[in-house]
Amino acid sequence: MRRILLVEDESIVRMDIALILEEQGYIISGEAGDGEEGVEMAFKLEPDLIIMDIKMPKLNGLKASKIISQKLSVPILLLTAYSQQQYIDKAKESNIVGYLVKPVAEGQLIPAVEIALHQAEVSSRYKQEIKEADERLQKRKIVEKAKGILMERFGYSEDVSFNKMRKLSMDKQISIDMVAKHILKKYSSRTLEKTSK
Repeated sequence: MRRILLVEDESIVRMDIALILEEQGYIISGEAGDGEEGVEMAFKLEPDLIIMDIKMPKLNGLKASKIISQKLSVPILLLTAYSQQQYIDKAKESNIVGYLVKPVAEGQLIPAVEIALHQAEVSSRYKQEIKEADERLQKRKIVEKAKGILMERFGYSEDVSFNKMRKLSMDKQISIDMVAKHILKKYSSRTLEKTSK
């Protein structure tokens, strides 16, 4: 069940959109009547999607979207009564994934919501894959560095250094990068002691 935050200053429009979404099985996790309240609710509720009007009191939808996007990676679907190019250009910023001109019909709203949620899912998976790849790379660098220390300090070959680390990893039942960190900590501090004498 996907949770949606509605940020729209016209209560009738907000109610109409909420009814359409709830009929399709979506959960309206919160409703806000202006941009400032929308930002507060977004940070508090962390919804799966935000549907936000552009023209609102206190803080417009574009500025509110920018503030939200600095802290959350939630997708934002913009609503407006205007279809001018300047709004479309600004709407390309932040986490804005769609743009709908009011009045919004069910036939437009539901596909736009589904596409926005799907795009966010793909983007989230992609970011997670990048993060995991980066973590693997950092671990590999630590292992390589530790291997180099063993080779230099004890005259081991590359294979022997790695096998000793792997054996320690299995004996102690900890990951090989944890073994590598221990080696770096142990021998790097000794190297510093030698150079300071």
